Amino acid sequence: MEPPKQIALIRAIPSTLGDCELTHQPRVHIDMDKARQQHAAYSALLIRLGCTIKHLPVLDDHPDSVFVEDTILVLPDIAVALRPGASSRHGEVSSVAAAVSPHRPLTTIAAHDTIDGGDLVVLGHRVFVGLSSRSTAAGMKQLQDHIAPYGYCVTGVPIQHCLHLKSAATAIGNEAILCNPKWVDPSVFGARTIIECDADEPHAANVLHVNDELVAPVAPKTNQHLRAEGFTVHELDLSELAKAEGALTCCSVIFTASSGRHPSDERSPAVQ
Repeated sequence: MEPPKQIALIRAIPSTLGDCELTHQPRVHIDMDKARQQHAAYSALLIRLGCTIKHLPVLDDHPDSVFVEDTILVLPDIAVALRPGASSRHGEVSSVAAAVSPHRPLTTIAAHDTIDGGDLVVLGHRVFVGLSSRSTAAGMKQLQDHIAPYGYCVTGVPIQHCLHLKSAATAIGNEAILCNPKWVDPSVFGARTIIECDADEPHAANVLHVNDELVAPVAPKTNQHLRAEGFTVHELDLSELAKAEGALTCCSVIFTASSGRHPSDERSPAVQ
């Protein structure tokens, strides 16, 4: 029996990327040709790792639209169309939701509350939400209400010195986390395995877990440590997109092409 197909949603870099939202770094020139070459290498690597690429329509009116992760959360059981914290990004959501809707029951974060996909780290049936400038407590509560019937619980996580929770920590396995302990307290995840990125590589914690392999930024010390721990690591340079405060997880939404199950009658866990 063939394994379920892995779909990776990606969106081409808009011509307006230089006008992107910035929070933690100054605006600098982005080499658009190099950025597109790096994005193409990213897409090619996902294909080599077993993903089927689905290209979303280009949105030149939305400078941050290449960072599709922020627009939706796709779980095995349900998908939640999110409402990004930057108002300039609200027009990005509908096309991503339309691409996911054939594969999952779909619900939506209502107006006024916000939550970014970059703030969401999933470990099994636990969803951790970064308490950032982009994701509100009310948005977190809405997310809990949507996914609790499927057995998920949500925990808020304080972060500092970074845009999103996934800037500070990412899941590298079912019970494994890679993190920068200066930006987030690793103990909040309760993971069986916690690996800290090298102190000289503060941005190394944002890695993409694809079919039991890792796509990592150029961070030699951290990646060497991951390999020593038994992980297969593919190093990829997205330095031009990093100038727009983007990273590896931002540029795709990856999920299996299967439908969700019906909600259970279990009582919803409380938001922590």
